[in-house]
Amino acid sequence: MGEVAAETIEESDVWLTEDQQGSWRHYLEGTARFVEALGAVHDRSLDLSLGEYSLLVQLSEAPERTMRMSTLADGLVLSRSRLTHTVARMEARGLVARQAAEGDRRGVNCTMTDAGFTALEASAPGHVAAVRRILVDALDPEEFAALGRIMAKVAASSKVSGGTEEGLTALCD
Repeated sequence: MGEVAAETIEESDVWLTEDQQGSWRHYLEGTARFVEALGAVHDRSLDLSLGEYSLLVQLSEAPERTMRMSTLADGLVLSRSRLTHTVARMEARGLVARQAAEGDRRGVNCTMTDAGFTALEASAPGHVAAVRRILVDALDPEEFAALGRIMAKVAASSKVSGGTEEGLTALCD
């Protein structure tokens, strides 16, 4: 951030209030514990890790169960490198297949195989039961609906910033 911008920000605008700090910390702990608990259910009880399950869900909702790797990475909020490693492991297990994108030499598509769809169907009841037990049932219906609206706003705001210094500066100034 430039010197001029720093001078125009009041100190009271920089720091969170005590209530905001409390809410922020509850958010951080709650999301971390939720993901940890859901991941543990997948690791203990299901044949798919949470990441694999999420990837297969994305593919199951795509036309012909196929997505470009770059689009899949964006939807899963993963680096392309991390997605490539995950897909390679899943491909070795026969859950997905990669092929060149038609009409684009550089593009690669990822397609869910029938075995991947079967694995997703087998894991879905356990996944949904865990989400219900850990998150949905912990909230009143109105709170859960509000959470959905709130997180959609957070996702949109975060996506606009792009996680880059320039994006964050533009968003925060």
